[in-house]
Amino acid sequence: MFETFAQFYQDLIVAFTDPKKRVYWGYLAVSLGIALLWLKCKTPKDEAWFGSKLFSRRIWWSESARADYLIFFINRFSFLFIAPLLLAQLTVATWLFEALHQWIGHRPVLGQGWPDWTVMACFTLFYFLLDDFFRFYLHKLLHEMPCLWVFHKVHHSARVLTPITVFRAHPVEGILFSLRTTLVQAISIALFVFFFGSRADLATVFGASIFAFLFNITGSNLRHSHIALGYWNWLERWLISPAQHQIHHSTNPVHFDKNYGVVLSVWDRINGTLVLSERNQDLQFGLSKQVEIGEQKLLNLYLQPFLEFQEVLLSRITKSVKALTNR
Repeated sequence: MFETFAQFYQDLIVAFTDPKKRVYWGYLAVSLGIALLWLKCKTPKDEAWFGSKLFSRRIWWSESARADYLIFFINRFSFLFIAPLLLAQLTVATWLFEALHQWIGHRPVLGQGWPDWTVMACFTLFYFLLDDFFRFYLHKLLHEMPCLWVFHKVHHSARVLTPITVFRAHPVEGILFSLRTTLVQAISIALFVFFFGSRADLATVFGASIFAFLFNITGSNLRHSHIALGYWNWLERWLISPAQHQIHHSTNPVHFDKNYGVVLSVWDRINGTLVLSERNQDLQFGLSKQVEIGEQKLLNLYLQPFLEFQEVLLSRITKSVKALTNR
């Protein structure tokens, strides 16, 4: 038991000290700097902005934010036991590598005359695009499939947004995203090792993929915040801004099921779900404009989705039975 708590403590420390993690202290500091500049430029001179908009106790110590902090701790602890049960990246990659041998029949080695940096650049770009698309598509499914929405709406029940809100997820959703990561990594590794050999490698900065590093140092943590940092319209048609992700959390029905993307907005543009941010947008966050009793209570956040999942499942079974009997 002592080893478990020691590992839990280490995992918490790593979350804020590893540059590969979203809430690494350096990325948080950069986001803070960007927020300060943004607010100073956008707030009228005669209006208070520093304390009220950036360090408001009403946001950081609200019932919703406190729920975020508790979920962060509980999920980190629970995944110490869940993670070993999930498929390993190497296991899936090895299976795909062997499957490619069987499907193709031989192993063609590509790019023999290419310099190593070219193979590295191709692998990094391929991994980024595949990962970003899979994030978009899984996020889309979480909204559109009722059996998945019951779990994902735990994230959308947040009434205020802070960088820790990114961890406000039901464990079932956490498992799905973990499996998504495993699949993306396995596909990327298997394909490039099969076709390019041992030269397949990621271009990294401080151990993080260069694209993840760029995403994080340009204010990714402001996506879950009340700092509506928007880009120019032409840029928001290619990249999702923090303000666009805040639209995704809006209680306005016009914004429902919009801006699923993480980094690229291209997928939303193709899917018809892209919404551009507006100047001085003032949004309310949560599931609806009406306060839902107990929506910030931990027991409800963890158990209610299972009860709703059961209802969805029974409803589907009932409809299927009726359809069969009416034939």
